[in-house]
Amino acid sequence: MKNTIFRKKSVDQLLHQHGKVRLNKTLGAFDLMLLGVGAIVGTGIFILPGTVAAEHAGPGIIFSFIIAAIVCAFAAMCYSEFASSIPVTGSAYTYTYVVFGEVIAWIVGWSLLLEYGLAVAAVATGWSAYLNSLLAGFNIHIPKAFSGAFDPANGTFVNLPAIVIIFITAFLLTIGVKESARLNTIMVGLKVSVVLLFIVVGVFYVEPANWKPLMPFGMKGVLSGAALVFFAYLGFDAVSSAAEEVKKPQRNMPIGIIGSLLICTVLYVTVSLVLTGIAPYTKLNVDNPVSFAMQLVHQDWISGIISLGAVIGMMTVILVMLYGGTRLIYAFSRDGLLPKILSEVNPKHQTPAKNTWITATLIVFCAGFVPLDKLTELVNMGTLLAFTFVSIGVIFLRKNKETPNDGFKVPFYPFVPIISFVLCIFLMSQLSTHTFIFCGIWMVVGLVIYFIYGRRHSLLNK
Repeated sequence: MKNTIFRKKSVDQLLHQHGKVRLNKTLGAFDLMLLGVGAIVGTGIFILPGTVAAEHAGPGIIFSFIIAAIVCAFAAMCYSEFASSIPVTGSAYTYTYVVFGEVIAWIVGWSLLLEYGLAVAAVATGWSAYLNSLLAGFNIHIPKAFSGAFDPANGTFVNLPAIVIIFITAFLLTIGVKESARLNTIMVGLKVSVVLLFIVVGVFYVEPANWKPLMPFGMKGVLSGAALVFFAYLGFDAVSSAAEEVKKPQRNMPIGIIGSLLICTVLYVTVSLVLTGIAPYTKLNVDNPVSFAMQLVHQDWISGIISLGAVIGMMTVILVMLYGGTRLIYAFSRDGLLPKILSEVNPKHQTPAKNTWITATLIVFCAGFVPLDKLTELVNMGTLLAFTFVSIGVIFLRKNKETPNDGFKVPFYPFVPIISFVLCIFLMSQLSTHTFIFCGIWMVVGLVIYFIYGRRHSLLNK
């Protein structure tokens, strides 16, 4: 059994297998950066800065974002080397298949599936709340029973807007990734404009006294804040899922991954600085801190624009994270670890349409009926676990003689991969005990599926 579950794929197998079952190469470096910004800038900029500042870090949230960005930057360089060396869909799952073997690849992929699925559900739930707030400004009200997760005590039974937006996104993805990328470009432009509007207007209302004390909860609060705002950076790894659909991946993948991360870090830190300068951090524990801050300074029209920007911004996060999840399941299925129906490609649009609709339907259940706080508990754990394996995996990749040498290489090797590995483990240690317990249950379920179905149907059996 040991020889079976730890069997590896060669780089040559990955680059030349699957015959005609391939995805169209339609994306360039700019498309990738916009996909990354589309996935990253959303909940992290419209909700997290306020709640994390109020409860954990105070104005020191800017350091929380920087610490989380540093961890992501190290991991991003490791992802970039893998993505440019092995430009095949599947992200960290595919990479670990090469260096660690099948069972570890399945565990990492199963962790990423948790990240993508719950992130889509969580953001769709947040999107629904902002939509309700925006519509209320026009005196339009969705019936309460259909505006929230199942909670009869509060009069809510199903979150209908969250369900609708996920199905709309699934439809867009079935049409084609290039078409979806065009829409993503427009929405990213709109939401970045809204963020810049907040910064430009808000800077005139900053009171430096609000930044004192800078770290009211101490360094411990800043570090726990970093573990929480790590959620804000989810998405740059989803860019690597597009590797098979990228033109000149050796050049464009690193630009897309690292470029999107740098842009978003600057935006996050600047927004947090302005936000905590406008309002005392103790007042920011609200669902819409950015628009709330504009209301405090009597800029209600800008507050309305920001709410609209949040609705548009979160749509792009749903689009890219659902895209990443469907491409991961596609890779599972193409390798035989899940049923073949999930890797069937629509002949007209060249997209895994059946896979997309099945995935969306499963996620809809979580978004429609499960509360937001329950959805976000496991997302960071799944991501950090994947980052950990990718970071240490670079060392094993360098030893693989089959790996092409013309792609991006992590600088200061082997120190950067080792530092990335240690930082990911450290951030994991900042998460709660019940998160580890729930993650363990998810992993057990995944291993049961692997041993009952995946191991028996794996293409490597042939």
